[in-house]
This record gives sequence, structure tokens and C-alpha cells, in this order.
Amino acid sequence: MITVVQNDKKGAKWGSGPRVLVLALVAAVLAAGCSRPNAAPGPAQGPQLYLAPPAQALQDYADRLRAATTARAAAAHRWGLQRVPLPPPAPPADKPRIRTRPGFEVQHHEDWDLPPVFTTVPTRDKVVFLTIDDGAEKDPAFLRMMKDLKIPYSTFLSDYLVRDDYDYFRAVQDSGVTLNNHTLHHRYLRGRPYEEQEREICGMQDVMEREFGTRPRLFRPPYGAYDQNTLRAARSCGIRYAPIWNAEVFVDHWEFREADQRLHPGDIVLTHFRGRREWNGTMVDDMRRFLDHVTAHGFAVARLEDYLEDDA
Repeated sequence: MITVVQNDKKGAKWGSGPRVLVLALVAAVLAAGCSRPNAAPGPAQGPQLYLAPPAQALQDYADRLRAATTARAAAAHRWGLQRVPLPPPAPPADKPRIRTRPGFEVQHHEDWDLPPVFTTVPTRDKVVFLTIDDGAEKDPAFLRMMKDLKIPYSTFLSDYLVRDDYDYFRAVQDSGVTLNNHTLHHRYLRGRPYEEQEREICGMQDVMEREFGTRPRLFRPPYGAYDQNTLRAARSCGIRYAPIWNAEVFVDHWEFREADQRLHPGDIVLTHFRGRREWNGTMVDDMRRFLDHVTAHGFAVARLEDYLEDDA
């Protein structure tokens, strides 16, 4: 096993008439989403048309899409982004099968049905998945930014860092974000006895259930370091997946696992709940760097859990 060390539709054809007008409207709205955030949307052109019910439904959808796009552009400008973040596609109806990345296996990984360890989700969608670890920094501006921009992300929490303010992470959860397991004390697990690893992982499951009402299916080993005991202990208390990462973003730079030093469809991106005490900037600065980079390279940010089977 490679030790990973973490730095701290074929659709129906359209007819003529009003539907063509609505299609043109939708296309115009989508095109507006790729504009600079400080580009103000233009006024509606021409007279308002009466449309038959099916076309009216399309008109209503186009109006909602235009409003959402306008709001997203305004939020991007407000938070100082260079570009408007791209909206992700709908979650896949057929979830990809998640396997352990070659070279990251432990003995008996498959025949004991241990949680797969993976850095990238197999998908053709041009999406990446934002994951945020630990929980040290509790920045309310970060919560406002992500809510304004409607950017999905997943958290991996360690109790010793979050216990002083569980309410902050309840607010994260209330915004639709999944809270996942990153152990009680963020210890380097590889090589430790099974019983100790079980206390760290399953003990955090108990905390998550008590404080947030759920036992996570996802677990990330601290520092990306694990062994067979880690995955056995995780499985024993309900963990199904052990995602790590393929890229890491900091407030002032990126680090990539692959030799080509770039993002790929389905990559899991790691960052941390950190602020000026550890970084030369805030979580808002960190997210600005992250979003500007992924958008400039044509990627949308999708929700990791949407690509994982619920009952796998």
C-alpha cells in the first residue's frame, strides 16, 4: 500500500413557434452564466408573449433559471471571484462503482469488503468534489459565502477541534452539507493497535450521532495514513467509503498528486478549516482561489455523496 501523507439525452425535437423563443431564452440565460460577475444582465427585449400551457411552463423555467443565474453572478461579484462558478450537472441516476485506487489496497481489501480508498470518482462529468477537514477554524463569512454561491462540499470532522462549537457545524449541516468522520483526536492511525483505532473511529461515530443525529458512511483517515486495522475498524462501525484526495488547495497555492499537475473529472479536492493563525489568509480567500481555478479550467463543483450509492 502507498502511504499518503497530508499537508497540515437523446431528446425530443423542438417544434416551431413559442417553444423556439423559450429555447432561445434558456440559451441566452446559460450564456449569461459564463460572463464576468460584474457584467450586469440586460433588460428583456421585445413584447411579452402569451404562451400556451406547455410553452408557459418552459417560460416559467427560463425565468427561474435567469433569476438563479443573475443571483449567482451577483454573489460571485460580491465575494470577489474572477468568474461565475459553473453549476454542476444533475446527480447521476446510476451511481459509479467505487473501487480502491490501484496501489492503495491493503491485504484482503476486496474479499473482506473493506471500505474502498479512492482519490477520484469515476465519472465523465467535468466536476470536482470539495472536501474540508478537521474543523479548527469556524468562520461565519465562509458559511455566508458558500450559501450565497450555493457551492456543495463535504466535511470530515475531528471532535477535539469541533467540540468547542458544535453549533457552528450544525449550521453547516443545516445548509445541506454532509458531516463525516475524521476521528476523535486526529492521530496518525497506521500501525496502531486495532482497539485504539476502533476507539478513534467508532468513538467519533458516537459523537456524530449524539451531536448531529447521524452516523456517517464516509471516513477519512488523518494524514491519509491507514492500514488494514483502520479499514476493519471503520467497517465495524458503519463506514462504507474512505475517500482521500487527488489535489489539495491552500490559501496561497495548490498541490496535485498526479504528475501532470492538473485537475481531472471526478477529482476529490482537500482543504481545511483554517484561518490567519495558520495561513496567510482566511477561508474566504482559500475558497476564492479554489473557485477561480476550477471555473477557469471548466469544472463545476458537485456534491461527493451524490455520486456514491446509498446502500452499497
